[in-house]
This record gives sequence, structure tokens and C-alpha cells, in this order.
Amino acid sequence: MYKSATVQRLAGRLSGPVLGPGDDGYEAEVAGFNQVVLHRPGIVAGVRNAEDVRRAVGFAAETGTPTAIQATGHGPSRAIEGAGLLINTRRMKQVTIDPVAATARAEAGTQWHQVVEAAAGHGLAPLNGSSPLVGVVGYTLGGGLGLLSRAHGFAADHVTALEIVTPDGRPRTVTAERNTDLFWALRGGKGNFGVVTAIEFRVFPVPRFYGGGLFFPGESAAEVLHAWRRWTRSVPEETSSSLALLRMPDIEQVPPFLRGGLAVHVRISHLGPGDEGDHLAGPLRKTAPVLVDTLGEMPYRRFAEIHNDPTFPIPYDERTTMLRELDRGAADDLLSLAGPGSDCTDIVVELRHLGGALGRPPATASAIDHREAAYCLSTLALPGSRPAHVVDGMAHRGTGRSYLNFLAGPGTAEAAERGYSPAAYARLGDIKARYDPENLFRFNHNIPPRAKNF
Repeated sequence: MYKSATVQRLAGRLSGPVLGPGDDGYEAEVAGFNQVVLHRPGIVAGVRNAEDVRRAVGFAAETGTPTAIQATGHGPSRAIEGAGLLINTRRMKQVTIDPVAATARAEAGTQWHQVVEAAAGHGLAPLNGSSPLVGVVGYTLGGGLGLLSRAHGFAADHVTALEIVTPDGRPRTVTAERNTDLFWALRGGKGNFGVVTAIEFRVFPVPRFYGGGLFFPGESAAEVLHAWRRWTRSVPEETSSSLALLRMPDIEQVPPFLRGGLAVHVRISHLGPGDEGDHLAGPLRKTAPVLVDTLGEMPYRRFAEIHNDPTFPIPYDERTTMLRELDRGAADDLLSLAGPGSDCTDIVVELRHLGGALGRPPATASAIDHREAAYCLSTLALPGSRPAHVVDGMAHRGTGRSYLNFLAGPGTAEAAERGYSPAAYARLGDIKARYDPENLFRFNHNIPPRAKNF
């Protein structure tokens, strides 16, 4: 098919495909996992390496073309449409593990299952999240709240280096000693400052691991929630967990016992052997009749079995707030909004237990601003429902902050300010003004450049 002059101009610079609307392969190139936001850019560039990224960003800088980045598309906030450029990094998937230094290096399009598998061969594990299909870079730039976080902190706390092409088209290496302002901003500031082409981070020994979940009937939600909130007050930092109220659709991809009704799912990850994990989980097992029990010692490479996140693309709105505490009153408030007998239609309402290493500052300061929160509340809703109903109803229990990695869908792009303290947000705006004064990278949870002369 005939390509426009602009598409042809960029195509001549890159080794990967450069496509416009109507070209063969365009629809697949722009598609992301979360289909609640659909990108329709005038140009999509499927980059193969860091040089492709440099040339694509350089083209955007030369032409003043607004630019979006996509690896997997799990957390979209604003669609890029018309005269814009989408840089698709999914072909950049090289992973390297240094077992002596206990670090991993992952390229821009790498998914977590690739890093987990590569590290497992050395008895190591990264600070990944619950889904094996989420992109390493986007997850980490947003903070990275995962299965081992109470023991080790946010994934971004353990980043050692980033390779980035900033909006002026320049490649830069960013560390605690080099480009220090960007090192602070990128760890928590998401995709506002350019295209990260590779990221290096620490990985951790996992000699024994216990994980899985307990499923309870929906009518036991109150007993289970109150038991779990009390349980979380005494568990060691080696134990991370969450509780989800599930209202799964009646479709083939969902296990029969979860279809079309309310169920409660307690998810547990524990750094330790099976007998230790069973002892910890014992009180929860006695709370109410258990529908399914998947807890047990397992190799960490089977981590995806804990949450059983979807592996097929779906459209969903995601909302979130950080909670100060989960006392009896807060739990009862949540049950009235999302428990049995409520009018909640969210497919997932989840509480993640924070604290431990998540509450301590990292060795090198970052933009992550959730150290004081005790729990993270997030919801997933199908399009056409009320995605903010539960989160808004719990706002009076919150810290006033949001965890931006759990925020997706139309209307969420302007919510970035809720992710940071006023001082952190102002500093991010200053750094944005230094590196992206025209706000070319704005199809994200956008931090606009702050008006200031440098």
C-alpha cells in the first residue's frame, strides 16, 4: 500500500517496520494488552534496537511530533490519535543475568516471565509483579509493587542503571552518579522523560519459596477480610499478600467455580520453605470453608499461579488509592461498597498489604512517594460500568495518593499529580521542563513541564 511521505521518511531511518493507518500489520503493531484505550497514531514505529529508538525520537524532536511509548500496553491512559508517533518496543527483549553481581539487564520490550526464567537458573529472582506478561520497564518506572516487595521494597528502589533516549534524541546513561536528576525522576516518574532502551537492576536469592492462594465463597467475605487484615499485622516481612473480591464473568477462560458470582481470593507469597508457609497460612485456612487451596512450596518460576492474572487481551478500567490503615471500620466500609449484597460490578477489588521494606527509603532517593501507606486498594472494571465507585467511596480512608501503575483507562492521564507529594511533583515538573519542554511525551500519566526558566 502507498505510504505517506512522512511514513516513508521515517521508514528510511529504521531497521524495524514503520507503518501508517491502512498498512498491512498496522492494527497488530498498535494493539496493546488493555484494549480500553486504542492507539490510532499517524505513524507507528516497531523499533528493533536502541539505534532505532534514537532515530525515531530524533525524528519526533525534529518534526515536533507528539510521541507515545508502548511495550505491552497494560496501563494505557490516553490514546494517541492522528498526527503522532507510537514507538513500539516489544521486539527489544534481550535479557542478561550477572549472577556474580546479582543484577539483570533487560531491554525495553522485555516481559517479566523472561527475566524470571533467566534468573531462576542462578537461584535468583527479580522484584516482578503478579503478571508474567507485564513489561519490565514500564512496571519499574512506575515503582514496581510485586510479590517480594515487603521483603525488598519497590522494584525501582533496586535499579542500578538506565539507558534512555531523551526527547531531544540524545542517548544517555543514567545512574546514581551520572545524570542524577533523571535517575531520581525516572524511578517513579514513569514514561515522561523519554524512551528507556534498557534497564539494569538487582535480583535476589530465593532458595525456598511458598506461594499460591485460598479461594472462599463470597458469603464469607466479611469473615475472611477481617481475618486477613488482623493476620497482616503479625506476618514477617518475608510474607507479601493481597485479598481480592472477584466477580468474574461467565466465560470459558474463567474456572467454573468462579464464574458469575462473588468469590474471595487471598494471595500469598512467602520467602521460605513449605512448612513455614503452612504454619503462617494456618489461621487463614480456618477462617471459612475453602473452595480451592493452591498454597504450597513451589519454584519461583511458577509465580504466575499465585494471582492467575489474565493472559488474553481485554479492555478494563483500573483505579486505585493508597490507604492509611485497614481497621475494622475501613474493612466494613469496603464490604458495604464491594461485598455481598452491594451493587458493585467491578470484576476485581483488591487490597495489597504494604509495609516492611516498602515503608523505608531506598539507598538513593527517588520520586516514589508511597512509603507511609499501609495498603493499596485497586479495582478493575469492564467498560461501561462505574470504575471509580469503590475507590471514591474509600477516599476518606486514603492518604490522598494513588499508585499510578494501577491506574488505567480514559480520563486517567491527568491523574499523575495524585501520585506524588507537592514537592516531588514540582521537582518532576522542573525536570520535565529541562528534558521535554514541549511535552512531546504526553500520552501517559502526564507530568507537564513546569513553567520556569533554567
